[in-house]
Order: sequence, then structure tokens, then C-alpha cells
Amino acid sequence: MIWAILALLGVPLWLCAIAILTLILRNRAIRNRPGNIPVRVQRSGAKRWTRGNGVWVHDVFAFRGSPAMWSEVLSLVSQVDLRAPGEAEAHKLRHLDDPVVASFTCEDASDSFQVATTGTNRRALLGPYARTFKAR
Repeated sequence: MIWAILALLGVPLWLCAIAILTLILRNRAIRNRPGNIPVRVQRSGAKRWTRGNGVWVHDVFAFRGSPAMWSEVLSLVSQVDLRAPGEAEAHKLRHLDDPVVASFTCEDASDSFQVATTGTNRRALLGPYARTFKAR
């Protein structure tokens, strides 16, 4: 349907194909970068988990949402608390194997968010706070 509308508007289909190919290649490049972690992020006050990819750069957590990657968030993190997901969270994260949730507190303490990933990425999710983290 969208192709028909674009064709009626005079947009060449080859231009649309190039745009889609660019999005696919950008997404693949982001997933293959060093230190990439496939995550789900829930901002404070939000009800839904956003799928995407995250990476640590020193104590800044960079997150880019999928699939189109329109949203990018850079957060200066001051504290990370790791925990198992609650029952309601576990149901929303049912597509992750052995999910683990980390609560990130930002430097200014006015913003916090939750990040979930598989249990195999637990250490990568802690990033620079992995060496100071003590299991509870």
C-alpha cells in the first residue's frame, strides 16, 4: 500500500529501496560494533520496553533503539543495581533467555531507567561498574 502511495506521489521506487537498504546496513553495523549488548530499555514513567542495542563508553551508556534507530540516548550513569525481574517484568521480557534487569541511575539523579538483557550478557551490562558490583 505504501509503495502505491509513493509511486502516485512520484517518488521513484529505487529511491525507496536504497533508503530501506541503508537502514538495514546501519542496523547490522551497529549490532557488530565492539562491546554491543542487545537490550530492552524502559525509561522512568514508561510502560513499554524498547528493543535496541547498547554500548558502554567509559561511564556513559549509549542506547540506540531498533529497528529504524530513530532514537538514541546517551546517559551518564553514576550507579548500576542488578536484580532479577519481577513477575510482571518477566512476562514482558519472556523472549529473553534467563533475563536480568539493571537499574541505571544517572549522574544528576533526576533520571533513571531499567535495562534488561539475557543472563549471558550480565557482566557486559554492568560495564565499568562490574568490578565494584557485589551480588546481593
